[in-house]
Amino acid sequence: MPYLSRIRINPLRAESHKLLASPRAMHGAVQGGLPGHPDEERTLWRLDSDDPHRPRLFVLTTSKPDWTHLVEQAGWPGADGEHFAIRDYSPLLRRLVPGSAFAFRLTANPVQNTNRPDKLTDRQAERVKAGDRRSFRLGHRTASAQLGWFLARTSRWGFEVPAAPHLDDTHDEQGEPPREVRITSRNRRSFGKGSALPKDVRVVMQAVTFEGRLRVTDPALLTERLLSGIGPSKAYGCGLLTLAPLPEGA
Repeated sequence: MPYLSRIRINPLRAESHKLLASPRAMHGAVQGGLPGHPDEERTLWRLDSDDPHRPRLFVLTTSKPDWTHLVEQAGWPGADGEHFAIRDYSPLLRRLVPGSAFAFRLTANPVQNTNRPDKLTDRQAERVKAGDRRSFRLGHRTASAQLGWFLARTSRWGFEVPAAPHLDDTHDEQGEPPREVRITSRNRRSFGKGSALPKDVRVVMQAVTFEGRLRVTDPALLTERLLSGIGPSKAYGCGLLTLAPLPEGA
């Protein structure tokens, strides 16, 4: 049974500074909330910092977690209010039928695979010199390329993004109308993979948050994406797609 959790983070706590600054540290804290061995299940998580004074952590798990340690380390353990909420995800999945519409949010790492990077890093140059013919995974750097990556893949994820009705008189360079999606944040992140690896081995990623409206086209495909995530860097806060009811009249 899948569970979706929401945890309040106190940004003024010392431990919070570490977690908010390091996707690797946050991944470790998330794994610490699972009752089983960390390798037994894959989790998805996303940090929403719309309000920097009250960031919220969302986590999707297949077993029921316990976030007491996060509240004690990085929350308000002695304060009033709901420190974390855990909800059964199954009722939402049952609501996915063709044509149903939802508001959505996704933080993803848009990438492309290419055999000819414009500029090789030292490590990539070493691979080429050694005769490695595998393609390179490169992140999309511009907002237009990142948005294009998202819109080109929605059909394989089981949904479509409707055209924006208030902009139905405008079209892009390909003659397509603007869609009901926008990028709300773009952050380049670079951090080491772990103390056991050389210091020059780093994770470099573009964490891009998309928000908008979607319409379900294939419930089975969308369910798969909701549960297994979208794109790479899932351990580091990317891939979690969440849905919410649309406002009345939308």
